[in-house]
Amino acid sequence: MNPRAGIVVFPGSNCDRDLYYALERAGFQPRYLWHGDTKLPPLEAVFLPGGFSYGDYLRPGAIARFSRIMPAIEDFWRKGGFVMGICNGFQILVEAGWLPGALLRNQSGRFICAVTTIVPQLMPSHPLRDYLGERPYRLPIAHGDGRYVVAKGEIPPHRFRYLPIAPNGSQYHIAGLVNAEGTVLGLMPHPERACDPYQGQSDGLDFLRAIARYVAFRV
Repeated sequence: MNPRAGIVVFPGSNCDRDLYYALERAGFQPRYLWHGDTKLPPLEAVFLPGGFSYGDYLRPGAIARFSRIMPAIEDFWRKGGFVMGICNGFQILVEAGWLPGALLRNQSGRFICAVTTIVPQLMPSHPLRDYLGERPYRLPIAHGDGRYVVAKGEIPPHRFRYLPIAPNGSQYHIAGLVNAEGTVLGLMPHPERACDPYQGQSDGLDFLRAIARYVAFRV
């Protein structure tokens, strides 16, 4: 059975439909979830899409982390469910404290829209390593606040790295993170925007298909 995935829609989400289409192609059974819900339906995965939740007031993700649905999502992943945040979704995961560090304004001070290359850098024992491999993925970025920073000496051991360097000034060229248990993953690039031949690449579909296989295996 294809894993069931919920896509949380916040006020200001603008990648939820793109993500629905991409997840469906990748092998998920997607459905939308409303930010005001307090319970989750039966699911194997939850995705937080890109956009500008609550207009990025205060700072990106700072208000969304207090949405009514967030306690249910935290309970979900702490019990073994899989959660992935893309771009603004990654910002929400960090604001919620589910992943370490912070995401600040790009070093240039400008919004960046470009195609980048990332590579997974996961420890050999990490459960996602066998699914994503060590291959590079060509994925687009579109963000103004994607510069990842973390306290000195606290380099996350399971991460995704920009190649050759981070276009936004992220420390250690970090493009994303996943926790040690493989239950919370945050990524600044947009795999859902690289899922069709007319987009010139399909690495995003490869990435999401790997995630779908991983989630299906965990069920």
